[in-house]
Amino acid sequence: MQHYTATSVRSFAGISPALGQRVLVDPSAVVLGDVELGDDASVWPQAVIRGDMHRIRIGARTSVQDGSVLHITHAGPYNPEGWPLLVGAEVTIGHNATLHGCTIGNRVLIGMGATIMDGAIVEDEVVVGACALVTPGKTLRRGYLYAGSPAREVRPLTAAERDYFSYSADNYVRLKDRHLAELEPA
Repeated sequence: MQHYTATSVRSFAGISPALGQRVLVDPSAVVLGDVELGDDASVWPQAVIRGDMHRIRIGARTSVQDGSVLHITHAGPYNPEGWPLLVGAEVTIGHNATLHGCTIGNRVLIGMGATIMDGAIVEDEVVVGACALVTPGKTLRRGYLYAGSPAREVRPLTAAERDYFSYSADNYVRLKDRHLAELEPA
């Protein structure tokens, strides 16, 4: 089951978003164009996922929190290929984060207000701290916490922090299911 309104998920240039099973798109969010959301993904109030000039792919059990903006970089004379936005599975994208034309691995936590710019790569099992700025083209190595503006490697993640990735994904899948149940017509 999925929930969204006709205006929250919409086509652009003849391309419609593709939603997996049991996806929640809050009625106040916007998902448009060349976007794919994996099974059990959730898009929370006032998030914007705009695939209007390139593709956006978001993996299963990924949560896009309130007010986040996810966009791409179009192909043009300054960047002939452009930058799609690719987000893996079990990623928690914190409130008001901005992801722009970057690649995010699996089991990643992106803190509130973080910004990840064009061509940046965040490998699997990374924590990007709140308000961090990941500059264009930077690679964040697997298994580390990054913080600051610009973001820098702070320390290796602990085993408990690595376990948290799946816990966070599970938590948002359960919450998403509760919201879907309440949004169902009686």
